[in-house]
Amino acid sequence: MTSFLVGFGYAIDILGRVLVVIAGVLALVALIDWLVRTRRLNPFNPIARFFRRVVDPAIAPVERRVVRAGGMPHAAPWWALVAVVLGGIVLLAGLRFIHTQLATATVMAYAGPRGVLILLVGWTFAILKIAILVRVVSSWLRVSQFVWWVRWSFALSEPILRPLRSVIPPLGMMDVTPIVAYFALSILQWLLLGLIGSV
Repeated sequence: MTSFLVGFGYAIDILGRVLVVIAGVLALVALIDWLVRTRRLNPFNPIARFFRRVVDPAIAPVERRVVRAGGMPHAAPWWALVAVVLGGIVLLAGLRFIHTQLATATVMAYAGPRGVLILLVGWTFAILKIAILVRVVSSWLRVSQFVWWVRWSFALSEPILRPLRSVIPPLGMMDVTPIVAYFALSILQWLLLGLIGSV
């Protein structure tokens, strides 16, 4: 397992470097496409024709979303670049999170039943905290609670947030129960782990 974790960590580092190179290339492509769209480059030269034929159809879905949101079509290359960079960051963060959890699981497995219990408690609270964070971010982005990547967070966090809402009033238009729930979960996790560690 240790050799797998080392190889996995090495693969994540290589992927990070590859994604930086891809982001650099895409930044250059976005710049040229923006120059073509804003007519700062001659629209009839071979580069502009190539970009209109090859790059613009690939960016068309992003352009439709930008226009629907009230933006200008020539901003689509930059928004596409932002989406790719954010996707790369999320991918790397997810892989590093998985690597850390596998390493922690390996260490805790050697610690015996107490280590496994500590690991399970940590994972349970981590999932609940992530559910609260996903729910908050989805509310900022005005994503429906029935979308597949948000639905699970509502299912896990609503039993925690509903009782808090009946006790804690909103501050103006802001619902502070996710913040309270997050810190309450952190304190409860700390208490439980301290209790397990002292047994």
